[in-house]
Amino acid sequence: MNFQTQIPTTAVLGPALAVFAVIAFVRRRGDVPGWRGGPLALRVLAAVYATAVLSITVFPLWIYGGDYRNAAPWISQIQPIPLLMADVSMVPNVIMFVPLGFLLPLLSPGLTRGRTVALCALASLGIEITQLLQYIALGNGRSVDVNDLIANTLGGLIGCAALRVTRRATAARAVLDRLSTTHGGA
Repeated sequence: MNFQTQIPTTAVLGPALAVFAVIAFVRRRGDVPGWRGGPLALRVLAAVYATAVLSITVFPLWIYGGDYRNAAPWISQIQPIPLLMADVSMVPNVIMFVPLGFLLPLLSPGLTRGRTVALCALASLGIEITQLLQYIALGNGRSVDVNDLIANTLGGLIGCAALRVTRRATAARAVLDRLSTTHGGA
């Protein structure tokens, strides 16, 4: 039986954002620390960012069967050699993870630069593994590339560095402190 079907992005991420909105509303109304003012705005921004990244990297979910299913062995979908196929196409992956490197230390101020970059690398690895599992289970055309992992991690490092530079400016530091989950507004 040949088939192809799509689970739209909004069918999954729309309800996920709605659930987040309900949780945020309940916590805000319950006066839960970290769910008012700047920290709430930061959490909303992070949720929207995460939704955008997932909509680019994981969704929509295409499911193929029969003759439509990608018949190449799953191992052929992995590019394990770093920088072998490196080109300008890595730039969007760098850009995509800059906000994560910027947001993580604001969401969890105790994070060091090393841990922030490690979390960015783990998030990228999670995306790549999800794409591989989609290929295996759903027969779609997603591939796994170590260059994506490198580019995303570099983007996280750049975002973390940008936050450090931004914090040096007094006015910017005051705004960031109001957003942070451990400072005023929590």
